[in-house]
Amino acid sequence: MADTFSKEERSAIMRKVKAKGNLSTEQRLIAIFKKNNIKGWRRKYPVIGKPDFVFTNKKIAVFADGCFWHGHYCRNIIPKQNAVYWNKKRQRNIDRDQQITELFLRRGWVILRFWECDIKKENLDLKCLMDHT
Repeated sequence: MADTFSKEERSAIMRKVKAKGNLSTEQRLIAIFKKNNIKGWRRKYPVIGKPDFVFTNKKIAVFADGCFWHGHYCRNIIPKQNAVYWNKKRQRNIDRDQQITELFLRRGWVILRFWECDIKKENLDLKCLMDHT
């Protein structure tokens, strides 16, 4: 189906859409933390890179990465329309994730990245968090 807006109009519309985070995935991760008695985390910690959760006392940053947006091909969801745009978008996210990870590692932090699909299945290796919290 063809878009009813011109490329410029669609771009203007999409610029107005602001990210609201991955709340449902974060809520599931919170439930997993509680279930495993993992305490000491904070959300919305004001630091460059915006981790979803931090354990400031132990310098652990946790990222809950959405599979589509961060380049996990678990469900093989690759848009056929405007594929070049979406591939570039996802690659920029992957590159930014790598830069943020390197930034935190240089600061001496432990980085944990969990995929959305693993969070949904509760298929997470929480040993690092349980050992440090």
